[in-house]
Amino acid sequence: MRFVSESSEVATPGAIARSYLVSFSESSAEAVAAHVSPDFVNEHTSALGAGCVGREVYRRKLVGFLADMVDLRYEIESLIVEGPEVAAFYTMTARWQGEHPISVRGVQRLVVADGLITRRTDYWDSAVFLTQASPEARTALTPFGIRL
Repeated sequence: MRFVSESSEVATPGAIARSYLVSFSESSAEAVAAHVSPDFVNEHTSALGAGCVGREVYRRKLVGFLADMVDLRYEIESLIVEGPEVAAFYTMTARWQGEHPISVRGVQRLVVADGLITRRTDYWDSAVFLTQASPEARTALTPFGIRL
């Protein structure tokens, strides 16, 4: 599968990145995974993130992630496109496990080839997420100067 524009031409890397991020709001692992290549590499720089390799592995991991992130939305702040690479600056919002509202800013570096994302490196701050998702984490991180 590859994404095409209405004129049947392969969509641009920027359009593919935008469609990918919007697809998370569908809460469908299938919809999100449809944007990535079979040999997709998913990398996280955050200590809480867990990477993987392969579309099928990614699809399976998405099921739990999407279940935990109720009403997940990526608001795109800016896209920078240079050839097949896209830097997508975003604010992610959701309700962690349906209860705790979270808002985390980050950036994803996406590489696109043949209409699919082949690599994603996601940069976001674990402490921001933890302090919003857990009162215990908020207390534990305070001695380190983290007050969010």
